Amino acid sequence: MSFKTVPGMFQTLVNERPNLKTFYTKEDNGWQGVELIELQKFVEDFANGLKNLGVNEHDKVAIIGANSRKWAISDYAIAHIRAVSVPVYPTLIPAQSQYVVEHSESKIAIVQDAIQLDKVYSLINDANSNLNTIIIMDDSYDGGKDHVVKFSEVFNLKDEVHDIREISKSVQPEDLLTLIYTSGTTGNPKGVMLSHANICNNLLSIDDIIKAAMELNPELKPADGIERFVSFLPISHSFERVGGHYSIFSQGTSIYYAEMNFTPEILFENIREVRPTFLTAVPRIFEKIHAKIMDTVSEMTGVKKSLAEWSIGVGMQTVPYRQASKKLPFVLNLKYSIADKLVLNKFRAALGGKVRACSSGGSALSKEVGSFFCGIGISIIEGYGLTETSPVMTIGHPDFFKFGTVGKPIPGVEVKIASDGEILCKGHNVMQGYYKNEEATNEAIVDGWFHSGDIGEFDEDGLLRITDRKKSLIVTSGGKNVAPQPMEVSLTSNKYIEQCNVVGDDRNFISALIVPNKENLMAWAEKEGLASLDYKSLCAHEQTYEMFDAIVKYTMTNFSRYESIRKFALIADEWTVDKGELTPKMSIKRKVVIEKHKAEIEAIYNSPNTPVKTPDDELQLGG
Repeated sequence: MSFKTVPGMFQTLVNERPNLKTFYTKEDNGWQGVELIELQKFVEDFANGLKNLGVNEHDKVAIIGANSRKWAISDYAIAHIRAVSVPVYPTLIPAQSQYVVEHSESKIAIVQDAIQLDKVYSLINDANSNLNTIIIMDDSYDGGKDHVVKFSEVFNLKDEVHDIREISKSVQPEDLLTLIYTSGTTGNPKGVMLSHANICNNLLSIDDIIKAAMELNPELKPADGIERFVSFLPISHSFERVGGHYSIFSQGTSIYYAEMNFTPEILFENIREVRPTFLTAVPRIFEKIHAKIMDTVSEMTGVKKSLAEWSIGVGMQTVPYRQASKKLPFVLNLKYSIADKLVLNKFRAALGGKVRACSSGGSALSKEVGSFFCGIGISIIEGYGLTETSPVMTIGHPDFFKFGTVGKPIPGVEVKIASDGEILCKGHNVMQGYYKNEEATNEAIVDGWFHSGDIGEFDEDGLLRITDRKKSLIVTSGGKNVAPQPMEVSLTSNKYIEQCNVVGDDRNFISALIVPNKENLMAWAEKEGLASLDYKSLCAHEQTYEMFDAIVKYTMTNFSRYESIRKFALIADEWTVDKGELTPKMSIKRKVVIEKHKAEIEAIYNSPNTPVKTPDDELQLGG
């Protein structure tokens, strides 16, 4: 398939496979999909309704909600009329949602339910906002608010009938398709401007690799020949938006939407029911599955346990051959066939039993986890990129890959390493810039080269390895981007906190190292009857931790759950310039501090009272 715009891709697929069913949702009578020819009418009628609501070329329309058929219809309809979609995470707090809608100058917001509506409704009467109408996906809503239209009503707004298909042909490759807001290191997010050309070239550049992955383990190919995909990572994020929403759709794969407000248990139940053939996930998902399988094995006894451990060991022996697409030696192949028949196929059943390959992104996948899945017959393709690069910059190939690397540059894209080790990128994937932020754009793109803020190197085989982060932005194991500075600033404004260093890279929640203000803490201790304790003992006292826990919890109410500090360690010794922990400008040297307090950090994440995670923590992927 060849296309230059998102509507062009959509219409081409409809013409080629009009009766293919996709966009399945789970209803009372099971999973129900819609044929492409019917979906085409939904998209065009909804687009016509948007036109009647006053949406013109290049106008912005925000979409606030979880992955769903209605989200997808909204997105394709907006693209068909040369308007611009602005995805907003449904997990954001009201102030953050309002910022994105207001800053993007969105005229209309399409929201999932009353909760999301209430977050942005005040903008309707705000003189600084362009928002004039809110469309609510929940047709049972009956709040009686002005300027609110139900989703189903939009299809019937036909005061003027527009030829949507003809309008879609006028969309130009360089037209702005979407504004995706990504977390910054100093507070407000920046709106990344991505064109149709950015996204479509990215899709076409990774198409062959995705198809090659689909050909792995042909014995698992579904009898009806229809590939299946479960969409659960947040569609508001560029990884799922391109890697799942657009890429998978363009290949004629049936998309199934995980149930709303799913828990990990419900998600895995959905996956087992759908039996997907390809899966896109963040490392945290693979970590959970791996941990669950290994826990199950550890609880086995006798011959059953020995057989499981032997089978895993055989699987691991096959990994080097699979990485280089080499044929297994006769004896190893025989052993693997036995191991697979007796044990390994049961492990694959955790993902439905039909998955032949997966893609992982958002943060680094550990070698241990990657090797395990490869050994049980599921190859995980790793890639690298940012929202600013549409998002794929490099991607691994199923025919040759190494754990700890993220592949080679995609066709049409150049990647090089600057003298200071920073990864630079030039090509069709580089954003148009940051919306209404020329200064930040000029800092990020110099002479056509996008500066990633990451440090990396190419190995002897030309595969990129990410070695460090130039910026302080934290990426959790769930793929969420978290800016530490706003949290640190908020906490150190409290009189009991002298210094704070937020941590959480490749971890499943955010934590912090906190240095108390010694003078104020000692004064508190005297009032609390703890004056007999020396300072270090006071920092380790349970009552002190309870006091700081209350401070942290109160401060974190100003942040979304995924970017909130869950646990902390109190550090008695202040960080100083003399000890190399601070720069001359008194900025914390994060790497030095983290290395120095490695033991405290490990204790945070390995203690038995680790916080209970929610689906948002583990499965959401942020900007």
